[in-house]
Amino acid sequence: MASTNSTTCVIGDIHGCHEMLCRLLPKVLHKAKTLVFLGDYVDRGPQSKEVVATILALQQEKTHRIIPLMGNHDFLFHQYLNGGDASVFFQIGGLQTLASYGLHPSSTREEINAKVPPEHRAFFRSLLLWWQDEHAIYVHAGLEPGRHLSQQTSRWCLWAREQFFQTTFDFGKPVVFGHTIFDEPFVTHNRIGIDTGAVFNGSLTALILPGLEIVSLPNPDPLRPS
Repeated sequence: MASTNSTTCVIGDIHGCHEMLCRLLPKVLHKAKTLVFLGDYVDRGPQSKEVVATILALQQEKTHRIIPLMGNHDFLFHQYLNGGDASVFFQIGGLQTLASYGLHPSSTREEINAKVPPEHRAFFRSLLLWWQDEHAIYVHAGLEPGRHLSQQTSRWCLWAREQFFQTTFDFGKPVVFGHTIFDEPFVTHNRIGIDTGAVFNGSLTALILPGLEIVSLPNPDPLRPS
């Protein structure tokens, strides 16, 4: 049996479901010293700001190694914060993210700068596209088959779906990913998908490696897709 120091806990897409995250963490923190978050901290759910604050607090505690990856929703929020095109961000749940920061679509640049803390801005700037350890490779959406890890693009890492998880290409380790919602964790010998629709009528899922232990919490107050 692996020691706690050599185990990794991977947490799927949170989407502003802060209460679920707070209920999940006590069930997994003692099981691993490394926590990998697969991205999509923001949008759709009501408490994006609080989710980011909790992950930042975990980093500050320094009791665990915290590896936060970038999701496509985090990328769009980061783009909004930097004055980029926000049309897609508003369409796919960004309004809820703005509300959690006390903002709205007509907020001025000065209001945005005042209400999004500098440490939150730094958090989104720091997010990795992928990470790996001895157990697996971790990425929000997927990897391009046949391309070296160092050459992977944001288009694949943040947006890939079937073209990634239906391929038989072997990256040398299992690839753990989120982004695509499954009713139950999608587990094959080389692909593990753990986005189980926390913000919708699903669960927030954590995966403990190398033992393949799955810990899922159902959403008691799901958002119904329109």
